[in-house]
Amino acid sequence: MKLFFKKLLYLIVMLFIISLISFIAINAAPNSFFASGELNPNITPEAIEELKAIYGLDKPLYIQFFSWIFSILNLDFGISFASGVKVKDEILSRINVTLTINIISMFLIFIISLYFGIKAAMSQNGFFDRFTKQLSLLSFSMPSFYLALILVLVFSIKFELFPIAGLHSVKNDGSFEYYLDFAWHLALPIFIIVFGGIGSLILYIRALTLEILKSDYIFFAKARGLSQKTILRYYILPNLYPPVITLLGLSLPGVIGGSVILETIFSIDGMGLLFYQSALSHDYPVIMGILIIGAFLTLLGNIIADLVLLKLNPNYNEK
Repeated sequence: MKLFFKKLLYLIVMLFIISLISFIAINAAPNSFFASGELNPNITPEAIEELKAIYGLDKPLYIQFFSWIFSILNLDFGISFASGVKVKDEILSRINVTLTINIISMFLIFIISLYFGIKAAMSQNGFFDRFTKQLSLLSFSMPSFYLALILVLVFSIKFELFPIAGLHSVKNDGSFEYYLDFAWHLALPIFIIVFGGIGSLILYIRALTLEILKSDYIFFAKARGLSQKTILRYYILPNLYPPVITLLGLSLPGVIGGSVILETIFSIDGMGLLFYQSALSHDYPVIMGILIIGAFLTLLGNIIADLVLLKLNPNYNEK
């Protein structure tokens, strides 16, 4: 219970700090949605001032900030400048897609990195180890947007194996074909996220596994005649889970941030594309709402990672 309240306090404080920094950064931006000529070349300064009064932008910045904070406590992120729709409704209509992509990607990154990292360490300096190191080097040196463009050109345009953009090609009738089509549209984006995320993690797991294999308890386990499978299950994996899960929790911001680029390239109607469109139109309520939701999901992911570590090791206690 003490750990729960500690994590809850951490979440609240960090969200407040992130909100303050985001608010200051956005209001310091040189352009504005209500700048003269942005809405309509013929709009009068009086009309702009009236619009600012409607949205509360005529008040001092500190009043705007605390009004916005109190609105967030009621799960009210304001109204979009561009569409006139509630920001909460805009985000809720798209968050499922982004969460689906990122949850599947994180799971695959975890499984693939564990497999390649452990197998590379257990066949040190062998063919698989050399192959894995080259794969990892290619992974973290390849920009995701560049890889996305190459895959679209090759597999979507030239060979027409995958859809170029969007989420669906068939009507939503709840059939197996519909969900298969949905998965087919997400295949390339998820592959790109996974490929970009496994590189450094594979090398990290490989290095950890090599250190574990040099330990005394592994030596005595082998001396007792235990099989490689038993050593892997009871000696290597339990020692790998805590640092790997911690690293995955820390990598959440990068994975969520990468959604902006990929959703824009593949025209996926998720939070990333909404953020990009809002940034172009200076739709600040939507930008702020997405930043806070993204920060909340990232912090929540880190807290879940800590709770998983506590479950795996009851003696674990973050200082």
